[in-house]
Amino acid sequence: MKLYNTLTKSKEEFIPLKPGEVTMYSCGPTVYNYFHIGNARPFIVFDVLRRFLEYRGYKVKFVQNFTDIDDKMIKRANEEGKTVPEVADRFIQEYFIDARGLGIKDATVAPKATDNMDAIIDMIKTLIDKGYAYEVDGDVYFKTSKFEEYGKLSGYNIEELEAGARIGVDERKENVMDFVLWKSQKPGEPAWESPWGKGRPGWHIECSAMANRFLGETIDIHSGGQDLIFPHHENEIAQSEACNDKTFARYWLHNGFININNEKMSKSKGNFFTVRDIVEHYDYEVVRFFMLSAHYRSPINFSDKLLEQAKSALSRIYECRNNLEFLLSNSEQDTFEEHIYEEIDLYREKFIKAMEDDINTADALAVVFDLVRDINTKINTTSKVGKKTISKALVLLKELTGVLGIMTKENDDTLDETVEALIEERQKARAERDFKRADEIRDKLKEMGIELQDTPQGVKAVKVQL
Repeated sequence: MKLYNTLTKSKEEFIPLKPGEVTMYSCGPTVYNYFHIGNARPFIVFDVLRRFLEYRGYKVKFVQNFTDIDDKMIKRANEEGKTVPEVADRFIQEYFIDARGLGIKDATVAPKATDNMDAIIDMIKTLIDKGYAYEVDGDVYFKTSKFEEYGKLSGYNIEELEAGARIGVDERKENVMDFVLWKSQKPGEPAWESPWGKGRPGWHIECSAMANRFLGETIDIHSGGQDLIFPHHENEIAQSEACNDKTFARYWLHNGFININNEKMSKSKGNFFTVRDIVEHYDYEVVRFFMLSAHYRSPINFSDKLLEQAKSALSRIYECRNNLEFLLSNSEQDTFEEHIYEEIDLYREKFIKAMEDDINTADALAVVFDLVRDINTKINTTSKVGKKTISKALVLLKELTGVLGIMTKENDDTLDETVEALIEERQKARAERDFKRADEIRDKLKEMGIELQDTPQGVKAVKVQL
């Protein structure tokens, strides 16, 4: 398996530190609001990476944090007349509603920054003791000039960054590029006791401390959005490696940006959408499918037209699944056509090959659609295939879509008495060659969200699910 490592700017063979085990840290949300679709992309694509690693037999320990103390948190709490913990608790719960709706598995550990103050303070102490940090009036800063490899992730020229950062710089800092590890308390702000007085941590140190606490000094994979490469992940590397004298993360993965109707998402442009906004119009699973339709490192354009295309494509997969289940229930043959299944089974290796090429979900989805086409051609359009073949094809389809976290809705084929009566009336009308009435009933059922399909095994009623 090869992954594109932002640190080396190349695809590398993925070899975890411990055989059969993977440690993975992915930056989570700042919980002052519902998360937006830009956040949703890394949550979804790195969930797929985790799922694929588990599918290939790895035991994955996956940590995704909650930033629950931050300037935005304090501002939101003040606006609502609530405490910061009240705001955090509310939006953590809202996060889980949206994340689970999107098919994102719960992290192995989902730590909150405020529950890890001891670990954060201990790391800052170590950095001060080793000469990598200094205190000024209750604030503590990381000394970037002492960490010789600063800039190795982003590839930025540090001298140019220093020149560009001089405007509005805090004169108390030894260097304009030094970043805050601990902020002294301002009036009305939440604060914690520390050796430097009451205050709260800077954003960057939180992730380093939590990754260190829950995964160890060196982890296999660190992931997040492209916008986090600098300064957040650059600073994580500096403070973690200065503290522990070890490589912090061996593989750095970053997803590309999302544009809205070919423009960068921005509140000022009025094209800023939360996931909660989008799912008022589209199913969560349609959003997930859309996010996987492009390679994760490529930019992706978000529009109603593309979401409609995603909805239609996802429906084709469901239709294939539902047809297989209908055939399985109605087939009278218990045979196994080995030659048919052998041809279909080849798609598993094609799928794995696509996913092992830097989690190429776009190509993996193409394989799934090739499988769907082959199933429709070889199984779903004939009444001569036995139950054992149908069952194996169904298992394979569920297996591959399960890795991607799609096609998760069960086929609810229960029909109420009104619908069943209409179907029976339509069958009677067809038998009496009253095709006008039969068509009227079909149209009425369609308006009710029920589509009828005439098959060699009988009439199949399909509920529209997306």
